Amino acid sequence: MIVLLLVIVVVVVVVAIIIGAYNGLIRRRNQIENAWSQIDVQLKRRLDLIPNLVETVKGYAAHERETLEAVINARNAAIQAPDTPAGQAGANNMLEGALGKLFALGEAYPDLKANQNFLQLQEELTATEGRVAYSRQFYNDSVLDYNNKLEQFPTVLFAKAMKFERREYFQAEEAARTSPSVEF
Repeated sequence: MIVLLLVIVVVVVVVAIIIGAYNGLIRRRNQIENAWSQIDVQLKRRLDLIPNLVETVKGYAAHERETLEAVINARNAAIQAPDTPAGQAGANNMLEGALGKLFALGEAYPDLKANQNFLQLQEELTATEGRVAYSRQFYNDSVLDYNNKLEQFPTVLFAKAMKFERREYFQAEEAARTSPSVEF
């Protein structure tokens, strides 16, 4: 009788551990999905601001067609990029470089630099960049927490069998770590 009671207690404890670990993985996976959606919201906000910025710059620096086309092409690539951390990171790194060149035009054109619409759009994009950076950090922290949980005991024993897989980080490409060169 004592052996049967001991077996029942061990089984209940093991089941409780498995349920707790499983629920922890679900919670972390959902946190990653939430963090990804926050990145997506901020990236879409930035993409929505770009056409207004391009139109404002066109009036002052129409002969800077190459820079304007680069921004438009980078925006289009970001819109069409795969909805994965790697796909979005690559497209948005290209967009950030193009926007950096566009903002540099403000230095070369004093009338543009003084334009209130340009300044407001530049400020909104800068604020959005801050929100994108925060969202990326939150996403990467969530991925780290989830990936760590996958490798910890006892979760590691059954996570793969339940189809939980490691997630990738939202990382900048090597080219995004260098400053763009701007020539006039």
